[in-house]
Amino acid sequence: MSYDPASDRYDRMIFNRCGLSGLKLPAISLGLWQNFGDDRSLESKRAICRTAFDLGITHFDLANNYGPPPGSAEAAFGELIRTDFAPFRDEMIISSKAGYRMGPGPYGEWGSRKYLLSSLDRSLKRLGLDYVDIFYSHRFDPETPLEETMAALDSAVRQGKALYVGISNYRSEQTREAAAILKRLGTPCLIHQPRYSMFDRWTETDGLFDTLDEDGIGSIVFSPLAQGTLTDKYLAGIPTDSRAAAGKWLSPSYLSEARLAQMALAAVLRGGRVTSALIGASRPEQVVDCVKALDTREFSAEELAEIDLYAIDANTTPPARPAST
Repeated sequence: MSYDPASDRYDRMIFNRCGLSGLKLPAISLGLWQNFGDDRSLESKRAICRTAFDLGITHFDLANNYGPPPGSAEAAFGELIRTDFAPFRDEMIISSKAGYRMGPGPYGEWGSRKYLLSSLDRSLKRLGLDYVDIFYSHRFDPETPLEETMAALDSAVRQGKALYVGISNYRSEQTREAAAILKRLGTPCLIHQPRYSMFDRWTETDGLFDTLDEDGIGSIVFSPLAQGTLTDKYLAGIPTDSRAAAGKWLSPSYLSEARLAQMALAAVLRGGRVTSALIGASRPEQVVDCVKALDTREFSAEELAEIDLYAIDANTTPPARPAST
């Protein structure tokens, strides 16, 4: 089945430089955390990925444990690379991560050198690739020396299995230490992937964005729609006991899945501190709606400021063991 991507695919997308690197990422990226396991058809996955690429989304984000079952999202995307995207590999940024449970025994999770590098080898095999563009440590390991975890990331680059490396779910202090180690090793930390949305702002209270700015590290945020809360929570009307009812920022005109998603993404991307917002999708139309957040002019600075008044963080700190992303 041949695939000819849209010739105007880069006309609407905004590309942002990732930290101080030479790499640019689309303002909207596609995450394969959900809806890409064996419980979904390959055709539904193909439709979502083709729509994303047609709209200029060049970055596809995976992890070893995405599914279900773990590994199945990488296997599915590997099949799509083979059948659809192989001619366009040089136009794509493909990332993977390791850190969460992938197998039994003491070498199946966390941040040891053995786990990270063996997991990367298995990810590459599932994807059918010689390298990924970005390889992440998916979570901080409190029982493994940070030097060992970062040295494993450095090795992945030196072995030609990753072009860049990043970290995910690290607090500000851990990020600063990890970035310093990687800098000494000669493999800069390209990017951090934290959880961030209008209702989940631990990155602000933790000072993470300040740390990233200081160290020249980019950011790509996951769950910018609060795992769907910001697309369906208010569709039946504004709850009388909600924060939204207390203000004017969420008027009835916003009460549609597309409008809420666009507003949430516009709020996350405001100010230029976030390089890219990572969306998930269960159908192509959701990707289209999210990308429209980049060309809407309906959310003024005043409206976004008012959103800040009511979008109060419900969880000001990251969990000690973050939920799998």
